[in-house]
Amino acid sequence: MNKKKSPQKRATIISSSVAMVLVLIKVIVGLASGSVAVLASAIDSILDMAVSLFNYFAINKSEENPNDTYQYGKGKIQAIAAVIEGTIITISGLYIIYMAIEKFVNTSETSLLAPSIVAMLISLFLTYFLVQYLLKVAKETESIVIKADALHYQTDLWSNTAVLLALILIAVTGLDWIDALFGLGIGLYIIYSAYAIIVEGIEILLDRALDGDIVAEIGEIISKHPEVTSYHWLKTRTDGNTNFVEFHLVLHPNMFLIEAHRIADEIEDKVKRLEDKKQWVITPHLDPYDDEAINEAMLHDHTLLKEKE
Repeated sequence: MNKKKSPQKRATIISSSVAMVLVLIKVIVGLASGSVAVLASAIDSILDMAVSLFNYFAINKSEENPNDTYQYGKGKIQAIAAVIEGTIITISGLYIIYMAIEKFVNTSETSLLAPSIVAMLISLFLTYFLVQYLLKVAKETESIVIKADALHYQTDLWSNTAVLLALILIAVTGLDWIDALFGLGIGLYIIYSAYAIIVEGIEILLDRALDGDIVAEIGEIISKHPEVTSYHWLKTRTDGNTNFVEFHLVLHPNMFLIEAHRIADEIEDKVKRLEDKKQWVITPHLDPYDDEAINEAMLHDHTLLKEKE
């Protein structure tokens, strides 16, 4: 097995390392100052670190080669990781909301505003450059886990900005409830951001088709081949790393097998170029005539039989 770390693995190591630094800064300053917004941000960074470490192992597993047991590979582990990450983010958002409400009720005082402001400025600086790096890796690899990590840290960027603004307003006005108000807003925003991560992961697990534009382009590639009579039953899905495509290809009934194989290879090569950063598993079924109606009837009969059972 290739021991060289992939860009996705390096990205998770870097993001977890940055999160660890931010945790140390925010926990120390948050506990000393009593700022619920800073502590909320610290909790979020702890979860960031845990999630990034989890993502490393998820990516490591997803990159394992297919075997006799997992013949299509383990790419969907990344989708599972995305759902877990989104759930953890949601839980952290709920806890932050709880802390904010508690501060509203208890009206505790926020102190050490200057160190807190410095801590959040450092956090903003580090998080900004981390987000740019993760977005670059996500664009290069199309990894759903890195996309989720990038989105997560983007929400951190906004929440850190909100915390900084809250601390500045408290320093100017002396109103401690501003801290709780911003903490409440950060919690709600974190939950909102987690929704997209969870939905994308679940859709991959449910074998959602590829984007409509890609499916349309695949259909156009097949139909424009001069030796293809027609096609049907085009189906697509992805596991995050690999795109899976299957279709029935109608060719001339008297065509030699070697010619049919050449046509299928030409179509596959063009389809793979649609997203050359992804792996592809393309399975054409060669038909001597259009049997779509027969297949549909057989599928309908099978469905009725299963319903009766």
